[in-house]
Amino acid sequence: MAKMKAWNFYEPEVMRFEDEDIPVISDNEVLVKVKAVGICGSDVSYYYGHSPLGTASGKGPLYLGHEAAGVIVSLGGIPAGLGLFKEGDRVAINPVQQCNACPACMRGEFHECGHCEVIGVSVNGCFAEYVKVKYTHVYKIPNEVSFESAALAEPVACSTHGVTLLDIKLGQTALVYGLGSIGLMMVQLVKAAGAGKVIAIGAHDFGLVKAKELGATHVINSRETASPYYAASVEQKVIEINSGEKAPRCIVATGNMNAVEDALNLTGPCSTIVYFGLPGPKDELKIPVLDALQAERTLKFSWLAPLVWDNVFAVMASGQVKVEPLVTHKFSLEETEKGIRFMKEGKGDKIKGIVVIN
Repeated sequence: MAKMKAWNFYEPEVMRFEDEDIPVISDNEVLVKVKAVGICGSDVSYYYGHSPLGTASGKGPLYLGHEAAGVIVSLGGIPAGLGLFKEGDRVAINPVQQCNACPACMRGEFHECGHCEVIGVSVNGCFAEYVKVKYTHVYKIPNEVSFESAALAEPVACSTHGVTLLDIKLGQTALVYGLGSIGLMMVQLVKAAGAGKVIAIGAHDFGLVKAKELGATHVINSRETASPYYAASVEQKVIEINSGEKAPRCIVATGNMNAVEDALNLTGPCSTIVYFGLPGPKDELKIPVLDALQAERTLKFSWLAPLVWDNVFAVMASGQVKVEPLVTHKFSLEETEKGIRFMKEGKGDKIKGIVVIN
């Protein structure tokens, strides 16, 4: 059987670059030669043992990597018969492969399917030369979008779902709290959705400068006192920027509990907050219920990316969302483990790392 190179994750901080069989596809699958893979925060979390895998045991061996794009090299009988794809098609991968048969799927709540297979989490992923994918979960890439950009289509999709839930009205002020790669995608999406003022809040100037380059009208540094963007009171600064009022919209793109709680202080009556970033399993948010009721607050929680993929490539191809400026570090397939460790331990300014496979 033909072989490929792949990174097998066995247990925390143990990955091995090994010769593996090229996957054999079923009738409902396609085989993709991987060209680029994003290093997600969840990959880092799995690698260091902070989160269990989605396998039956919660452990490896498993190939990590779920943010990917590549080229179709083989088709199963069903996609071949339908004529939807052909060998050589450039595609991005939606890693959350729902069952399409359970009650949640029947309602279009694919992100809540209890039977889904998640590439790189419960089934073998994309830190490998080839990956097999259900044909319903690959999407053709527009000519304007490179493989490296298309590898980040999945986080753009998740960001799109979160911003859709924010329900921005034209001209409204919107806060984006947390400026990793997801937050910087959201800055652009919030602007594209019609926000008048986009206030980006972060803890480091590197991300704040990126946010300004990508469309934020105002930036606030919540931590570094030496920063020219520092505000001793983020709440008062938001009120100052927003003509004497708190913000009507806020999306929290970090799991930091200070930010999670602060969002309540930065938003006013009839506001909407969307919580996106992942907190710890024991973190809790306490809400003054009477105040929230009288202020008619809306709190939402965003998970994955249901029913948004048709928009993703449109906003990327149009330039409304630029992901190239977010990629600060690139690694070869051989350097995948090094890349994962760097995104956790490496010094210096960094936003997004990707693995590029030649």
